[in-house]
Amino acid sequence: MSETLKPETAEQVLDAVKWAAASESPLAVKGQGSKEGFGRAVEADCRLDLSGLTGIGCYEPNELFMTAGAATTLAEIEAALRQNNQQMAFEPADLGILLGGEGDAGTIGGAIACNLAGPRRIKVGAARDHFLGFNAVSGRGETFKSGGTVVKNVTGFDLSKLIAGSFGTLAVMTEVTFKVLPAPEKTRTVLVLGLSDQDAMKAMAKALGSSHEVSGAAHLPEAAAKGSKVSHVAGTGRSVTAFRVEGPGPSVEHRCRALTALLGGGASVEELHSENSALLWREICDVRLLDGDGGNGRQVWRLSVPPMNGAGVAEQLTAGTGASVFYDWGGGLIWLTMDATPDAGHETVRRAVEAAGGHATLVRAGADVRNRVPVFEPQTGALREITARIKEGFDPKGILNPGRMVEGV
Repeated sequence: MSETLKPETAEQVLDAVKWAAASESPLAVKGQGSKEGFGRAVEADCRLDLSGLTGIGCYEPNELFMTAGAATTLAEIEAALRQNNQQMAFEPADLGILLGGEGDAGTIGGAIACNLAGPRRIKVGAARDHFLGFNAVSGRGETFKSGGTVVKNVTGFDLSKLIAGSFGTLAVMTEVTFKVLPAPEKTRTVLVLGLSDQDAMKAMAKALGSSHEVSGAAHLPEAAAKGSKVSHVAGTGRSVTAFRVEGPGPSVEHRCRALTALLGGGASVEELHSENSALLWREICDVRLLDGDGGNGRQVWRLSVPPMNGAGVAEQLTAGTGASVFYDWGGGLIWLTMDATPDAGHETVRRAVEAAGGHATLVRAGADVRNRVPVFEPQTGALREITARIKEGFDPKGILNPGRMVEGV
C-alpha cells in the first residue's frame, strides 16, 4: 500500500474518511493488524491505521460496563478487569497466532467487528450480545453513535447488532462500550476420555441439557488433544471431551460430581482444576490446538452446524484426506484444518456443511486463495440485495474495506 493514515483522535478519523470519500480512495481499515488475514484481502491503496485510538475511557465496575478506544488490546482490558475480579463473559478469541502473527495483539474493536466469541457463547451469547454502544464514522464521512451504557438505553434501530460482524465495511468505530460481568470464583473441567466423535456429541448434548450449568463443552479427537500444553490432556493418548463448570466453590464441586455421575457410565473421567482449566479453554478459544498439526501452512475452516450433525460432517471431510478437526460449542462449531490447495476445497466443504444445515467460513489461507473463493457463506437473492443496500446506506462510495466480506461490496 502506498500510503498510511494514522489518526490519533476521533476527529482525525473523521477528517481521514471525509478525504477518502471526497477523493473516492478506498481505505483498508485496521486496528493492531492481528486479523488482517481474516476475510478477503482488501484492495486499497491507502491504509487507515487506528492503532492510536487506545485506552480505557470509562470503567464502572459497579455498573458492569467499560468504554474503550477501538484499538485497545484485549490484553489491556483483561488486565484492568482482573483487578476487579471481572471478565468479558463472551470470551473473545485472540486469533493472532492462528493467522500467523503475534499473540495478545487482538483489539476490542476487532473482536466486535468480527463478532468473535469463545466457548462460553453457548451460555452467554455472542460478542454482539454484550456490545452496548459505539461512536463511529460512516463511509459518508459523518460521525454517529448508537446505544449507551446499559441495554435499556437502546432506542430505535439497534445499530450495534448490525455493526458487530461487519468487518469494518460499514463504519469506522472509534470507541466502543460493552458489558462486563463478575469472574467466577472457581473453574473446573470434567474430562471424559476415549469417546468417539458421535458419542461425544451425545454426551455434550446430555450435559448441556442438564441442570448443571455447563459453560463450555468441547471435544478434542486424539490428534487435537495431543496439541494441548495441558499434560493431563496431551498425555492421555485418547480423545478428550471437556465440560467446564464455573461459579461458587461448593456449587462447582457439587456440579462436577453430578456431571461425573451423569457422563461416566464406564468411561474414564478426570478433572482439571483452575489453572489447567484456564489454559485448556484458552487453547480452545484461540484455536491453538491446530498448529501442532501442520502449522501455518495448512488451511483452516470454521464450520457452524447443528451439533448432532457435527460428527457426520467431520467424518465426511476428513476421511482419507489428512484433514483433522476439533469441536466447540457442544459440537455446533467445528474447526477443520487441511492441507493447502488452490481452492481450499471450498466446494466439498460447503456441500457437506450445507447438507447438514450449516454454514462455513474460510479463516486461514493465502490472500490469493481468499480472493479466489468465497471466504464467507455465499449470499444469493434477497439476502445479497439487502447486504448491498445496507452497504450503500452506510458507505455509498464503497471506500471502507471494499471486498473484505463479499467481492465487489
